[in-house]
Amino acid sequence: MIIDGKAIAEKIIISLREEILRSKKKIRLAVIEAGSDLVMKKFVEQKKKFADAIGVDVRVYEIPVDISTNKLREKVSEVVHIKGNNGVIIQLPLPKQINTQYILDAIIPEKDPDMLSSKSWGVFMADKSRILPPIVGAVKVILDENKIDLKGKNILVVGQGRLVGKPIATWLLNQKATISVIDENTSDASNFIIQADVIISGAGKPKIIKPEMVKEGVMAIDCGTSESEGQISGDFDPEVAKKASIFSPVPGGVGPLTVAMLFKNLIELSKKG
Repeated sequence: MIIDGKAIAEKIIISLREEILRSKKKIRLAVIEAGSDLVMKKFVEQKKKFADAIGVDVRVYEIPVDISTNKLREKVSEVVHIKGNNGVIIQLPLPKQINTQYILDAIIPEKDPDMLSSKSWGVFMADKSRILPPIVGAVKVILDENKIDLKGKNILVVGQGRLVGKPIATWLLNQKATISVIDENTSDASNFIIQADVIISGAGKPKIIKPEMVKEGVMAIDCGTSESEGQISGDFDPEVAKKASIFSPVPGGVGPLTVAMLFKNLIELSKKG
């Protein structure tokens, strides 16, 4: 089965739009964007489109690529303290000269729908957060929609990055799932891959997981996004779909759901205001 993230996201759009209409609140997301990365620009456009569909205002703050860390921190703090901004996100990646976590930490948890600040991360790690990182929420939606019970399954998380691998592994452990985590430093990674019943990948390297590397009937959830020859690619070779019982493609799988979960978080955070 190929996961149609766009179709699932459409259902979420309807429910969120109705919720906003009932609340009669004006909700605004501030997006801080520095750079011209293709994947980054695509994600910003997806967010604008989703926001329009549910009735949320998006304000994009474009920052010069050569800005210093301290100047950017000042700008983020300024944007966070604008009362009309219910949530603030930093579109990643930031320019190389920037201390990314220092910038993310300028966002207070009450306005952090991406959950990338250290304080938000700490609450999530302790399993005490009322919202989930958007990528985790997206994976949860796929599992719930397909009534997938992870108990007794050999689950593999590929990648230990802060944006995908770590939050997904943390959430799975909080759900009492048994998991393995591999990255580029893992020797004999192929052995882990071929044994996995469920593979959730966020390595961000195009088509690194080939059909011959996975078992028949594998559940392949692709959270990796990268640019390859001007195209957006996932970690799984699309041919893996022929062997998989469940396959989420890139683009069109996890991506639209991650955007949907971001706005679900934004609406949840706005309830405190």
